[in-house]
Amino acid sequence: MNLIALGPLDLAIAASLVILLALLSEKMQLGVSGQLLVAGVRTVVQLLLIGLILKVIFSYVHLGWISLISIVMLLLAGREVMARQKYRLKGWWGFGLGTMSMFISSFSITLIALSVIINVDPWYTPQYSIPLLGMMLGNTMNGISLGQDRLNQSAWQQRSIIEGKLMLGWTWNQAIADIRHDSIRTGLMPIINAMAAAGIVSLPGMMTGQILAGSEPMEAVKYQILIMFLITAGTGFGTLTAVWFGSRRLFDTRERLRLERLTIRK
Repeated sequence: MNLIALGPLDLAIAASLVILLALLSEKMQLGVSGQLLVAGVRTVVQLLLIGLILKVIFSYVHLGWISLISIVMLLLAGREVMARQKYRLKGWWGFGLGTMSMFISSFSITLIALSVIINVDPWYTPQYSIPLLGMMLGNTMNGISLGQDRLNQSAWQQRSIIEGKLMLGWTWNQAIADIRHDSIRTGLMPIINAMAAAGIVSLPGMMTGQILAGSEPMEAVKYQILIMFLITAGTGFGTLTAVWFGSRRLFDTRERLRLERLTIRK
């Protein structure tokens, strides 16, 4: 089975649906019409650009080029984590904490998958490494962003409760433990829902793409199971790291709550 090629008209029809949604949201004064249109334009430009880049990288396999594009993907993901939070840490911490957490989780798990599970030779073969890392970063980014935003927002709203616990002799770790646990659960909820609904409510993107490209359904299923487990682990470890270090950042060395370290995006 050959993959059916899509033309500009096909993509234009799909794009018109997004434009229609933007017009409807503008009429309802939801305040998201501009964001929808900008996101749509970014989707087209960014995917076309990455398509051209991957075409070159697939032709000239070199660890240096793959490392460069991986670092760029990580930095852009770190920026998106910070940009999506209404309550975020000031200064370098706002960008650095999410980026560090994604690097620790996504890169390490991707490396394990390539060298141990898939066992591709060389391990940095771009056909496998770039798409896998992209899926890992994308999902981990969402979990970390949700977890950090919930942590900072809850700490801001419950600051009097936290300070009361500190006055009673609780440590910083005890005072913010409930908020931290809720924040981690918030970060993990999307990927848990995705796993629970996979194959029953939805057909995940990678599996659908492989089937459309003509792969055997069972082979596509096996790859999708692998990807779902890797993404879950990456999202979990990344969210745990970001929320724990983020909660510690809200207190100083004397275990006093320091909410002036947060900035609120209007």
